[in-house]
Amino acid sequence: MSDSSNGAVDAAAAPTPAAVPERPAKDRPWVMRTYAGHSTAEASNALYRSNLEKGQTGLSVAFDLPTQTGYDPTSPLARGEVGKVGVPVPHLGEMRKLFDGIPLTSMNTSMTINATAMWLLAMYQVAAEEQNPELDPAEVAQQLAGTTQNDIIKEYLSRGTYVFPPEHSLRLISDMIAYTVHQIPKWNPINICSYHLQEAGATPTQELAYSLCTAIAVLDAVKAAGQVSEEDFEKVVGRISFFVNAGVRFVEEMSKMRAFVRLWDEITADRYGVTDPKMRRFRYGVQVNSLGLTESQPENNVQRIVLEMLAVTLSKDARARAVQLPAWNEALGLPRPWDQQWSLRLQQVLAYESDLLEYADIFDGSHVIEAKVTELVEGAKAEIDRVQAMGGAIAAVESGYMKQALVSSHAARRARIEAGDEIIVGVNKFTTTESSPLTADLDGAIQTADPEAERSAIASVEAWKAQRDEAAVTAALEKLAADAKDDTNLMHATLAAARAGVTTGEWAATLREVFGEFRAPTGVSGAVGVAEAGAELTAVREKVAATGEELGGRLRLLVGKPGLDGHSNGAEQVAVRARDAGFEVIYQGIRLTPEQIVAAAVAEDVHCVGLSILSGSHMELVPDVLEGLKAAGAGDIPVIVGGIIPDSDGKRLQELGVAAVYTPKDFGLTEIMGGIVDVIRAANGLD
Repeated sequence: MSDSSNGAVDAAAAPTPAAVPERPAKDRPWVMRTYAGHSTAEASNALYRSNLEKGQTGLSVAFDLPTQTGYDPTSPLARGEVGKVGVPVPHLGEMRKLFDGIPLTSMNTSMTINATAMWLLAMYQVAAEEQNPELDPAEVAQQLAGTTQNDIIKEYLSRGTYVFPPEHSLRLISDMIAYTVHQIPKWNPINICSYHLQEAGATPTQELAYSLCTAIAVLDAVKAAGQVSEEDFEKVVGRISFFVNAGVRFVEEMSKMRAFVRLWDEITADRYGVTDPKMRRFRYGVQVNSLGLTESQPENNVQRIVLEMLAVTLSKDARARAVQLPAWNEALGLPRPWDQQWSLRLQQVLAYESDLLEYADIFDGSHVIEAKVTELVEGAKAEIDRVQAMGGAIAAVESGYMKQALVSSHAARRARIEAGDEIIVGVNKFTTTESSPLTADLDGAIQTADPEAERSAIASVEAWKAQRDEAAVTAALEKLAADAKDDTNLMHATLAAARAGVTTGEWAATLREVFGEFRAPTGVSGAVGVAEAGAELTAVREKVAATGEELGGRLRLLVGKPGLDGHSNGAEQVAVRARDAGFEVIYQGIRLTPEQIVAAAVAEDVHCVGLSILSGSHMELVPDVLEGLKAAGAGDIPVIVGGIIPDSDGKRLQELGVAAVYTPKDFGLTEIMGGIVDVIRAANGLD
């Protein structure tokens, strides 16, 4: 039989292929973002454009700490902080550079900005107007879409970039909400953040309760201001969005999101009488948990990030509207563009390769999920009632109640990890590891901020001021101050200031003069620590007491937060554990200058200074403290440092005289307390 006949027989015998079943239509995916911005506006612009080309569908802008706290790069308080955790935007010229070539009228932009949110929104709007000179400014505003975080209450509780007292901060927020509802209807003027509450130690119940209490405080303030009619108030409720954290406890976190949906629907219907179900919808974006990312075996962070992403995407009825994922190496330092691309690809694989978006909610009818949601809802309602009975969220901030509760919850979590009751893979269990090619070159595994960024930003401000109309600037600032003294909506004067060439620092300084400043309670003094933590802490207590007797008194530890970094969780936990270990602790909160820390160390006659810096400014600020102590005749006081510090920087700090450097891999607080005693003994020649 010929070859051709064999082929004919095979073809005839082949089965008819089955019809390919038609797949269901997919839902539209959530907005995909990466949180980015560093060094300069030009560098950040290049990163944004690159990310958009890779399929990112929205921008999420990280601003540096001077911009967030209302200082120009020329301010002494900005030293070491310019361009470190985000992009510096001290004036309109830098805003233009930041979005050069990115059409703002067709973009969805999220800006992580709070105390200075009104100012950044004004510059964003003016930059958009300049991109569209053929349109009336009002038409441009109608087309802008995005979000300003603008949740100042959580800044008092966790992140620390507040500026003004609560009453005045709430006024700025309500002015922005009223303005955007009327002028920028597609803008979310506030993104109420439970994210940072979880980072500060909140349980799911506290996260639900405190963020919803914040929403109640904001909506009540908008009503009281009288700038929005009853007819438009539903639109206000409909533009409130939330920014939520998702941890690795998958079932609990997903149930938390369903609880949020249920509670928000009840609050908006019962308290505010909103009848349109669309306006009562719980609209939220997510940055999944950075607190749980580890420096040890950092490759494990990838699967953590995936699990956390699933918690906010699998349940259709409680699915996030926007998701941004951290990178695997954020516990080591600043992620590189490739690391951010990897996190973006995690989202894209889930949205486009899986069948997730083809189905209705896959958890409907689950008895397990329903029971967990009910438990969380009931617990959150009880805590909301407790806070409202105190007078609401503002009163609970000013009294220190919420901050103290968060510090205590965080201390309990740390104690569980140290005891091994809460397992962190690669940290307190399964620590044996092969060497990782991802971290073979630790300094190369992260991106370093441009060391020239600060000088560049200072030069930019000086050049900007040299070419502007000073009379127009003076007039704009006088109008801003006058409006701040009455009940005029401040958005209009702020827009005029942006157009006149006012700087970020000048806008904030003008309002500081009228409103004053605020220092939030630390929550440390009344926090419940781990006073009965067992033999290890008992041994350290004995060591602290014995060393104190040898030196003629109780050991005193100063915990200091130099610079503008407001992430105080680590410092608070060190302070609480040091108190439990028998130290007398001096902790004055965030945002201190090196000079203030030195003065406190001398005045309190401390035995050790502990500095906590998470913003990357350690190489500028720590040497300033060391030099200040020497100049004050206190150079013999040992200094220890904790933070996200690359290995090479840690070695350099020790060469400069730092006694010990602690990074996220050093999770055992009691062990650290023992190390501090050893440092004190060595400094005093006791060993």
